[in-house]
Amino acid sequence: MDLMSMVQRALSGGLLDQFSRKTGADAQQTETAASGVVNTIIGALTRNASTEEGAGSLSNALDRDHDGGILDDLMDKAKAMLGGSEPTDKSTDGASILKHILGDKTSAATEMISKSSGLDTGAIGGLMTTLAPIIMGALGKIKKSQGLDASGVTDVLTKTVQNANQSPMMDMVSRFLDKDGDGSVLDDLADMGSSLFGKFMKP
Repeated sequence: MDLMSMVQRALSGGLLDQFSRKTGADAQQTETAASGVVNTIIGALTRNASTEEGAGSLSNALDRDHDGGILDDLMDKAKAMLGGSEPTDKSTDGASILKHILGDKTSAATEMISKSSGLDTGAIGGLMTTLAPIIMGALGKIKKSQGLDASGVTDVLTKTVQNANQSPMMDMVSRFLDKDGDGSVLDDLADMGSSLFGKFMKP
């Protein structure tokens, strides 16, 4: 199973519905936001792993903290994360994961996904900190099950992005991660409807 399919499967068990109920968000907006979050995090991971140093750091983090165990009994763990409970360990510490992956782009990414989905930035922040550990867990599970080294992890991420390149959301993510800081991508998103964004949870 590839990375995107594994993440989609993890989220198909009702987690997004649970998030919508908790925040009072529209289900379609939540799905669009989830697509944006997943694409943004995977895109950023791929960019970070494009250097030997970055790939090594990611591989070490997966070995140390993200073996895929978070995907077991995910709904129970998600309830704790959505409920604002303090992370029990690094595998569930979404805020720390985002800091490592996105750094100073986290706020801008939150705004980008908010504009694309219609959810407010507070809800997007909560969704990002919930989904980041799941994505890392899925990547870690693939690494462990296939016995991948740092280069193998980079290949998994690169292929995932290549397969998603036809998605308008991934295109926006790529532009966002490469942008020179002029804010053009955020401005463009203001006029874009959620109908443009992928069919993340659709078969």
